Amino acid sequence: MNDRQRAVQARVYGRVQGVSYRVWARSEATQLGLTGWVRNEIDGSVTARMAGTEAAVSSMVQRLWIGPAGASVTRVDVEELSSWNAPTSFTIVV
Repeated sequence: MNDRQRAVQARVYGRVQGVSYRVWARSEATQLGLTGWVRNEIDGSVTARMAGTEAAVSSMVQRLWIGPAGASVTRVDVEELSSWNAPTSFTIVV
């Protein structure tokens, strides 16, 4: 099993606000054992920072393209983070 750690920041565009995207993302990230946060942005996008095993982070990035029912994702920009003091859980930032 690959236990290599990875941290990323992902910006998700499309219809991702007003569809419980953040609640869905927290649930998915928690199931995968990720730590980090998710928040709405003023421009209508959603940003998520996450850390965990390489496999879990990769899986979450793929899931971000799907989102909850009602979401319509048009773009996901992913930036690798070389270092980040991730929190101990995955939270919604208001």
